[in-house]
Amino acid sequence: MSGLVHITSKEQFSSLLTSSTFVVADFYADWCGPCKAIAPVYEQLASQLSRPNRITFTKINVDHQQDISKAYGVTAMPTFMLFERGRQTSTVRGADRQKLSEMVRKLAAEANKPDAGGEGSSSGDFSGGVGWIGAPAPKGYSDITDQYDPKGLELLNRDSEYGTARTLLDGAKPTALSGKSKATGSGSGAPDWVESDTDEQLMLYVPFQSTLKVHSLQVTSLLAEDDERDEDEKPMRPKTLQLYTNRSHVLGFDEADDIPAVQTVTIQPGDWDPKTGTAKVDLRFVKFQSVFSLVVFFVDGDGESEKLRVDRVRIFGEAGEKREMGKLEKVGDEPGE
Repeated sequence: MSGLVHITSKEQFSSLLTSSTFVVADFYADWCGPCKAIAPVYEQLASQLSRPNRITFTKINVDHQQDISKAYGVTAMPTFMLFERGRQTSTVRGADRQKLSEMVRKLAAEANKPDAGGEGSSSGDFSGGVGWIGAPAPKGYSDITDQYDPKGLELLNRDSEYGTARTLLDGAKPTALSGKSKATGSGSGAPDWVESDTDEQLMLYVPFQSTLKVHSLQVTSLLAEDDERDEDEKPMRPKTLQLYTNRSHVLGFDEADDIPAVQTVTIQPGDWDPKTGTAKVDLRFVKFQSVFSLVVFFVDGDGESEKLRVDRVRIFGEAGEKREMGKLEKVGDEPGE
């Protein structure tokens, strides 16, 4: 069974999703006849294609690792899944040799392409699960930003000359890092960052398509050196963040003042990476174990301006079961609930 990694814990699997560019998972059971029939084919593929930190073939016993199989919605054995940079990209259900071979051929083609801006590059670009990130992903966790539900996304107090809530969760590298952006929103097209409007506060509401375990955030805020606005109009980087979970709607600013935050975070000036303008926001993981919506309240900034700028927000953790989308369940909106 050369080249195969037998998964013995969820932490081990999460770590592989972070450390290996491509991960193939074989969800099987000891009592499953089709699993045994296709096992030699899978083992041969693993032996031929496994490459350290690049392509990893794993086997996951669904009876022993029920948390993993439940998290990825495995209901039939065998099920084969392909992950690229922590993101699930292909699934083959059943002992279908042809479909498995097709999936692996696509894997081989992708694996032969050169890495784009690989991890740890001197330019400060890092490869995330769903797009650009400004710092290395936390060990053992993936970029799960793409789990948000775009229909319910909201951002209060944004200046309409700049980006929207979707801009903040965009997987593309901020144009400011490529020297292509202007300091203000004048000209054709909205800039790919967000600025606050009437004061320095922003309220971001992010509902998710699945129930997540949220480990940490990354906030990117890039200040333009050529910004010629008055000092009180030049945007600041965020300083204080208040986080709320499992709300059925976006919080109003007055409403947020009356509700205790799950966690309050202060970003220090030294927390910002000088190359990417990104700060890592560590969360109390135990308080973010079953999250179906997240509110990020940008309370104030590091300065005296009336403007706040945020280019990107990325979310890291573990994805769970897909939720039935519709109205978000109402949890804890009223005292005593």
